[in-house]
Amino acid sequence: MSEDAFNMSIRKFLKEVGVTSQREIEETVRKGQIDGNKLKVRMTLTAEGTDLNHVVAGGGEIP
Repeated sequence: MSEDAFNMSIRKFLKEVGVTSQREIEETVRKGQIDGNKLKVRMTLTAEGTDLNHVVAGGGEIP
């Protein structure tokens, strides 16, 4: 696999992760499953067979 093809496949995966994650977060907020007015989220990226364990945390105010 060429480097360009690899980069495109990773970008496609990350786009799917972003879109589906946003939908899930929005659905959780719509269902009122949030305590208070701030949402704290954390995403953990792992890859089977590697020691990859990358965590991104953040959040935002609920309107």
